[in-house]
Parts: sequence; C-alpha cells; structure tokens
Amino acid sequence: MSNDADVIVIGAGGGGAVVAKELGEKGVKVLLIEAGPWYGNSKWPNPNTEQGAVSSSSYDDLNIDILKKSFTDLEDDMNDFVSGKFRWGPANREQSPWPRDITQGGFAWQNAGVGGSTLHYFGNSPRAFPQAVDNIWPISYEELIPYYEKVETTLPVTTAPSTAKEDLFYYGAGKAGWQLLETPNVTSPGFRPQPNAILRPNPNLSDPNYDLQSNRAVGCTLRGHCVNGCHIGPIIEGIAKRSTFVSYVPRALRTGNVEVRPNTFVTKVLTEDNSMKGLHAVGVLYRDTWTGETGELRAQVVVMAAGGIETPRLWLNSQLPDNGWIGKGLINHWFDCVAGIFDEQELMNVLGVSDVKPFVGQNAAARFDYPGLGVIETFGMSPGLYASMIYATSNKGYDFLNQSNTKVTWDVEGLVVGDQLKEFMRDYPRTLSVLIFTDDEVNQRNGITLDTERKDENGFIPVISYQPTEKDQEKRDTLATIASDILRKAGAKTIIRSNWPPDVLIHIQSTMRMGYVTDTNCEAHQVKRLYIADNSVLYNGLGGPNPTLTTQALATRTSEKIVNKYFSEFN
Repeated sequence: MSNDADVIVIGAGGGGAVVAKELGEKGVKVLLIEAGPWYGNSKWPNPNTEQGAVSSSSYDDLNIDILKKSFTDLEDDMNDFVSGKFRWGPANREQSPWPRDITQGGFAWQNAGVGGSTLHYFGNSPRAFPQAVDNIWPISYEELIPYYEKVETTLPVTTAPSTAKEDLFYYGAGKAGWQLLETPNVTSPGFRPQPNAILRPNPNLSDPNYDLQSNRAVGCTLRGHCVNGCHIGPIIEGIAKRSTFVSYVPRALRTGNVEVRPNTFVTKVLTEDNSMKGLHAVGVLYRDTWTGETGELRAQVVVMAAGGIETPRLWLNSQLPDNGWIGKGLINHWFDCVAGIFDEQELMNVLGVSDVKPFVGQNAAARFDYPGLGVIETFGMSPGLYASMIYATSNKGYDFLNQSNTKVTWDVEGLVVGDQLKEFMRDYPRTLSVLIFTDDEVNQRNGITLDTERKDENGFIPVISYQPTEKDQEKRDTLATIASDILRKAGAKTIIRSNWPPDVLIHIQSTMRMGYVTDTNCEAHQVKRLYIADNSVLYNGLGGPNPTLTTQALATRTSEKIVNKYFSEFN
C-alpha cells in the first residue's frame, strides 16, 4: 500500500508544528493532522460555520484579514469552554465539546485548532531549571541548550517589556532582598523579565494618532489580549505573539513538503508486526469532525503530538502495549494565585502613576524563579478572566466563612463574593496579581486512563486524575508566602491568596515520559517508528517553568533523530 506521506504528525500545536517544519526543511514529506479548525486561511473563510476545504499545503493560503475577523478579543467568544473559538471540540459549533472525566472535578484549559494551546498561551518561554534535568533526565541539560537556542531564534523569544505592573513587581522583589537574574539557565532564586515568544513593542506606540486596532505594523502593542488570541500584525507570519500557527506553520508551508489537514481527529494509530521490524507504526485512522467521514492514512513514521491528555488517550484507544507508565505521572504545576491591592498614593510614591492597569502589557511579563520550589510570575488580563482567577477559584471555600489565621502573611484567603467582591473589583486598576507554578512531583497514581463505558465520536473518553502530595503542598505554601512578601514590600495594603484547588489543569505534562514510554530519542520503546513530541514526553515538571519552550526544543531534537534513523538519504 502506498504512503500518503513520509511522516504523519498528529497535532499542530506546540510540538507537532515544530516537527513538521523541521522535517519539511530536510525534504521529508509531512502530513500534519489537527483536530480543530484553521484560523486565518483562505480555504476556511468561515472556520466555525462552514466546512471549507480538506487540507492546505500553500503558504499563499494564509490570510490576515480572515484571522482579524475570527479573533475578536472578547473573553467568552474566544475562551468559553462550551462555545468559545478556543474550546476543546469540533469546529462545528452546533456540536457539543468533546467530554473529559476529571475525577476531582474542575477543567482542563486546552483547545483545538492549528496552533494548539499556543493559540491562547501567554507566550512565556523560559528554559527548564538545570537542576531539574541534570542527573535526573536520561539526557543532560547541556544537550538541550543548542535546541533551546534554535527555537529561541526561530520564534523568536525576546525579553518582555515593562509596564507599571512589572515595574511594581521588580520593586517589591528588590525590596524583599531578591537578586536580578541575568541568565536563561537559572540555578539560584531571583527575579527577571519574562522570556516571551512575543515580538518587541511596536515603535509607533508613543504616537497618539496611531490606530492600534487596524494597525499593520509588526510588533506588540501592549494591549493585553495575549490569552484571547493575538491578531496584531501585517501578515499571519508577522503576528506579534508567536503561536506556532504564525511561526512554525508558515515556515513549514514554505518548505513545499508539508500538508496541513485541520478538522481531522485521529482515532487510532495503525501498526503492523513482523519478524523484520517488530511492532511498528504504519499510519492512522481518522474522523472528519464536520462530516463524520472516516478514513485511513499511511506513512513510514508517525509522530504523536496531541498533548498531555490526548496522546495517552490515543495510545490506549489504539490498544497499543501498556508498560505501567502509559498515561501515568501527570504533572500540572499545581497553580495558585496571590494578589495585592494598592493605595493610589503608594503607587504614586513608587511608580509616579496612580494605577497599574493590569490589562495593559503582555499577560505575563515578569517572573521569580526558585529552583527546588517553582515559579512566581505576574499576570494581567481583562476583568472577567482576571476576577475568575483571583476571586472565584479556591480550595478554601468562602473567605467570609473562614476563621482568621495570624500565622499567614495574607489578609484574605478563599472565594470573594458580595460587597467585598464589588469593592475589590473597584480596585482592579490598582491590583497586582501573580501566578504560582509548583514544582510538583511525578506520581504514578496521577494520569490518564480510559472510561470503560463512556465514548464520544472519537473513542473512549479520557479520565484525568491528579492529586498533589504533601511535599507539593509545602512547596506551594512557601511560594505563596514569598509572593505575599514581595507584594507587601512593594506597598500592598491588602493581600489575597486564592488557594486554588488541584483541578485547574493547564500545564499538563509527563504522561508519556521519556525513559519510561520512549527512549532518549522519543521513539516509543514498544512500538517502533512511533515518536512523541508534545508535553507528555517531558520527564518531569522542569522544576516549575512553563513547559512549551522545552517541548519545542525536544521536538527539534526529535526531528533530527527521526531523519538520522529513518531518512538518512535527506542528510
């Protein structure tokens, strides 16, 4: 049977798009399959209401005007879990989202579409902490550095600019006694500007006559809508936030060797078993999310890059061999949020302005790194999402029902409602908030399994289990105390700790770990010619840093290994 491509890549997100570009540049023919829609492409002028074409392999199909009509900046329109453009579900909005069973309750904040979860990520692109890799991973940190550097150049990754909220955070961190970090390879605690995959600010920002909404110039406008989908730029490839659908996918198309097929959900990895090759991947079965049509596609190599949930789910639905670690070891960087409210006069004294305007600037542009504990980073978003993260997400119940605790350094802990919520939201322009990413431990009890009875149109649905350990709790509490101290030293009059439950799943990783499920080249131990190139293959939580850059560096390395082993004629 003839092949449809040399390599099939499942998932056009943070890792899959990288593999497609890297292999395409070597001359390898790649079919990149994506479950969700493709925004900003002339073959899908109305991606949420009309079926459009089957696939595209032409750079010339990219269309900035279609993208600007699709990405509206409105919170619900973009990020609503049921109806939003970035929901996890088929492109046809008359169909329900694809279900998941989260045993502890809560939600997984991921989405479908060309670009994957980089469509709505903040663009944060730090490297792993070296101490979380060396003598722990089956490869060294030093081996990752050239691949980090290549991705950082390709995206590119730049130092995030400061607005008032970053300046206030740096002031507080300095007053608290912490040092400014000046290396991407972090080995000691301190603060620094965020390394972001966002273009430097537009030089016309200081011109009062410049129209930010209709601009065609290249560069960030500091408008604060990173999470709602950036569409600022003259062409798709020039969009300010470097999601893979504007960075790696256009480069992949330019090679002439990559075809992208959206609205196509892979339901099974096909394998063959013979004495020469053993069990090996030969292709996939798929389902068209518009029509329900099913089919088969074949290739010499298959790369799974569907994400930390869907990659193990697909493995299990394909009935591939299980070794006890398939889907196990889920890491989530158990999140938390701490916020400080400031008086106007205090802000004037420190910054020379009366507010910090959390909605201005890149969503997360400053960070505090602490190897061994995790990460604290500033964040600011539009009011609805902002309030939901600070005041409407907690594991502590309602603040007004909680007894006061003199042992903690914050003033409020838990859900904020009623008159107190109104008061705090009136203070929204003078609020500085930070997110906490805990360096949580790999735990084989956490992970992805299949529901034994419930199926959707794509197979048995995933069951997600995640419970942090007591050690994780200690790390998170320590980070919350540090965050509170930084805000207090900056001059905050009131400090709120949300104390998130462990059911907000965002940095989902390590469910198909290198060394356990794959070899050091990210080829599956038990199924040859089957590779993994998403967050699931990460060995651990990197010490706490955001996982996308490490996934992309590893995907770049994996692409090189694929060519060396199976397509040496292209070297």
